[in-house]
Amino acid sequence: QVQLVESGGGLVQAGGSLRLSCAASGRTFSSYTMGWFRQAPGKEREFAAAITRSGGITYYADSVKGRFTISRDNAKNTVYLQMNSLKPEDTAVYYCAADEKISVVGRTPRAYDYWGQGTQVTVSS
Repeated sequence: QVQLVESGGGLVQAGGSLRLSCAASGRTFSSYTMGWFRQAPGKEREFAAAITRSGGITYYADSVKGRFTISRDNAKNTVYLQMNSLKPEDTAVYYCAADEKISVVGRTPRAYDYWGQGTQVTVSS
């Protein structure tokens, strides 16, 4: 089992940047595929980005590709989401998630086994 705690959210103007962090504790961090999801008010939780156990392969939703970068530091048990060129439509609660299954990297919430509590990102126009 793993515990996840997100940080780094906040209020930023359109065009600005934020860096989210997700610190993990518990089982060996490097045994999990990690993902970032987001949920805007009244909308379903949606995939933003994911990264394989070693960090060698990353995946992005089309809506964030070219603007967001996911990375991980297995020595620090932390996964990051660097968000640049933020838009008002990026406003949401951002969650990190861990998948302990040895399978293809999932892009749906049900593919992930553990979740953090979320951090609010608000982008003003």
